Amino acid sequence: MGTPFMIVILIAMVGFMWWSTRQQKKQQEKVNDFRQSLQPGMEVATHSGLLATVESVDLDRDIVILNSEGSLSKWRIQAITEPPVIPAYVSDDEVDENGNPLEQKDVESEVPAAADAEATEAPESQEETK
Repeated sequence: MGTPFMIVILIAMVGFMWWSTRQQKKQQEKVNDFRQSLQPGMEVATHSGLLATVESVDLDRDIVILNSEGSLSKWRIQAITEPPVIPAYVSDDEVDENGNPLEQKDVESEVPAAADAEATEAPESQEETK
């Protein structure tokens, strides 16, 4: 009775190893495609956390020149990765307890109206002081 169970476990282990290797190859192909498509002007990150813009790419030598806030640096292409996705900040005041957006009040239309009122009052007050 133990032999059929062992065979099933062995087949499951081999299947998992095959699936895991396949996923790893897909991920590596995706990374290689990204690195081969690097162009000047693209925003990238390094594995060490530097956020920069690509200045130039030399695929023959596997070198990328990055510009980070005016500072140029040379990197091996293997150190380059896609920049992190920074999620949009949403205040707790803008969502209910389930994370659904609250109905927007007419706050946006009130603010410009108040700003317009101040702008129209300012010239009048300047004229009065003259």
